[in-house]
Amino acid sequence: MLRKIILLVFICCMIVHLEAYNPVTKLSRPIGICIRNCAQCKKMYGPYFDGELCGDACIKFKGKIIPDCDDINSVAPFLTRLD
Repeated sequence: MLRKIILLVFICCMIVHLEAYNPVTKLSRPIGICIRNCAQCKKMYGPYFDGELCGDACIKFKGKIIPDCDDINSVAPFLTRLD
């Protein structure tokens, strides 16, 4: 009976440890933030903002470049002029 309890505690500890170190979650978090910021900028700038290009950049650079809608330098590559 004691062995079963020890085994159960060990398994629970391993599950907690594996969930805490999940590289997929750590990698996808910045990309998700980047894409959400692209969507927010699209709402703010409307047709002047190329949301698809922004989202593609998020994936290409793995979320390392996160657009800030209030910082013109970070969104300038995604702004377009309407003719």
